[in-house]
Amino acid sequence: MSISTGAVTDPHLYLQAQSRWHPLEFAFWAASILPFFIFPNHLVLASQIAITALFALSLDLILGYAGIVSLGHAAFFGLGAYTTGILSKYGWGDPFVGLLAGSVVAGLAGYASSFIIARFRHLTLIMITLGLGFLVHEAANQASWLTGGSDGLQGVRIGPLLGRFTFDLYGYAAYTYSLIVLFIVFLVVRRLINSPFGLSLRGIRENPVRMPAVGAPSHAHIRKIYTISAVIAGIAGAVLAQTSGTVSLGVLDFQRSADVLVILILGGAGRLYGGLIGALIFIVARDQFSGINPQLWYFPIGVLLVAVVMFLPGGILGGLARLTSTLRSRWS
Repeated sequence: MSISTGAVTDPHLYLQAQSRWHPLEFAFWAASILPFFIFPNHLVLASQIAITALFALSLDLILGYAGIVSLGHAAFFGLGAYTTGILSKYGWGDPFVGLLAGSVVAGLAGYASSFIIARFRHLTLIMITLGLGFLVHEAANQASWLTGGSDGLQGVRIGPLLGRFTFDLYGYAAYTYSLIVLFIVFLVVRRLINSPFGLSLRGIRENPVRMPAVGAPSHAHIRKIYTISAVIAGIAGAVLAQTSGTVSLGVLDFQRSADVLVILILGGAGRLYGGLIGALIFIVARDQFSGINPQLWYFPIGVLLVAVVMFLPGGILGGLARLTSTLRSRWS
């Protein structure tokens, strides 16, 4: 299979080029530790950004690279959070045990639903994911004996990290933990999308009908990536439950699925760092705008979203990429 990517036509050369780390990537991750020194009083907010970025990364795998639009992705996020919270309530409060359990439960749910997801596209797929999200939300609401229902899960007790570092109100342990988990998952995702499997996903996104003709099993690939995406969403939910010490129905809300979709549109879907940049912009903007007007803070977010869609169709990173390309062409 030959895929043309600008001047690079050999897929192996393209993957090698994509796998190389750009200096800006090192700068980005170096900047991620600056909150410890510059904004020590906002580390809780920084941990929320890292968790949201992790959740956005999970959705970007299926939306940006496989073309699967989901409006119910919060179901896996919530399953990870509830699994971790329930285990901690009954004595299994070790963060790593909760992280593993939350990812496994979310992954199993993702694998089970992937057989349905792989069969549909476009509007039908959107409605199916939306319906699945509502079903999980209502199931958690009805199972109040287990989840606490609308009152939230009571008795969440998360143990100290490595037996030493407690998730306290200052946020040092929470942000460190969230950032490390985000970085490790990011490395896995980066390796995944810069592999032949990741290249096949791009082909499925562009033309799912033609890909089986060149030897790429579209349905099998979609099931795999959807399961992986669910695992990462479950990890994000587990980290939220552990760092905040609370789990409520809000982790399963449609609003959470919609917000992460907005984040990808802002940052740029299918650009790896799009979800991370989008999460930073969205969470900081929400924090600032809600402080100005708690009732109408979504209005400026809507204005920002409309502006990005109109003037930067590929998101902020897409706009920067086009600007860089234009400047290079003028200078060359």
